[in-house]
Amino acid sequence: MVLTQPERVAAAWLRSGVPLLVANPDRPEIKPYTLSRAALRVPIMCNPGTKEGVTVKDGRFAKVWPANLAFFEMVRGSGGLLGIAIDPLTAHECGNSRYLAIPWLDQCLSLRLPDQPGQALREVSLEGAWLAEPTGATAIRAAKFEGDPLKVGWLPNETIAEAWMEFRKDTNVVDTTPPPAPSRVELDGHRLRWFAEADVESGIQKFIVLRDGKFLAEVAGSGRNRFGRDLFQNLQYSDTPVQPLAKMEFVDESAEQGVNHGYSLVTVNTVGLKSIPTRAVPAAVGKD
Repeated sequence: MVLTQPERVAAAWLRSGVPLLVANPDRPEIKPYTLSRAALRVPIMCNPGTKEGVTVKDGRFAKVWPANLAFFEMVRGSGGLLGIAIDPLTAHECGNSRYLAIPWLDQCLSLRLPDQPGQALREVSLEGAWLAEPTGATAIRAAKFEGDPLKVGWLPNETIAEAWMEFRKDTNVVDTTPPPAPSRVELDGHRLRWFAEADVESGIQKFIVLRDGKFLAEVAGSGRNRFGRDLFQNLQYSDTPVQPLAKMEFVDESAEQGVNHGYSLVTVNTVGLKSIPTRAVPAAVGKD
C-alpha cells in the first residue's frame, strides 16, 4: 500500500517481510514495485527478528534479513524515512514488537495527520530526527551525526529514539503511565465480574482482587506467553490473543457466609504499574 497508494498511508510497520523492489529470478511470479517520491515520504519501520538472518544465518527464515537490508539500502538510500528495529529475542514470531510499534505509530500519526478531515497527509519535517546504524543499538541526533545519513536508519524524534534503544537492548520499552482502571465491576454472591480497557502502551498482565481493602488474590491468564511478555489474554505466534479468551471473573471461595465483604479490583500492566482500584457494586437483579 505504501508503494501503490502512498498518499493514503500515514506510516507503515513491516514485521519481517518487505516489498520487492528489484526482480528476483528465484521468484519470477512476483513483480517488483516502483519506488516513487510520494512513497519515500511515508515513515516506515522494518522489524525483523534477530534469528531471521541477522545472528542466525541458516534455517527457513535466513533470507528475511538480506531482503530487509536490500529494501533498506534502496529506500533509505533514495532519501526515504525508513528505520530498522531488529528484535533481539525473536525469529519470525511477533514477540514484544508491539511495545515499540505502538508509540512509533502514535508519533508518526501526530506528525502526519492533517488538521482537518479530508486534507492531505502532512510531510514529516526532518528537524529533530535521530539516526541509528541498522544493526546497532545506539541512536544519535541527526544534527550530531558524522557520516552519510542515508546509510543509517531514520527515527522521527528523541522520544522514539529512546524507545528504540530500549527495544534493541532487550525489548523492554519503558512505560510510565498506569493502566486504565477496571470498569463495570459487579459482585454476584461471591463472584466478581468486570470489564477492562486495554493498556495501549503495555497491555494487561493481571488483575488484583482486594477484599475489605486488603490483598486477596491475583487473577492472571492461563499459561505463560512463549512469544513475549506475559499477558492476561496471552498471545499466539502471530500477535493475536489465544482462544478461548480468558474470562474476567473471580470467585471468592474463602468468603464467610453471611458476611458482606467489600471488593475492589486493580489492573496491572506488563511493566508492573497498577491502576487505581475500582469498587465492586451489586450485580443488577434479573440481568442475563
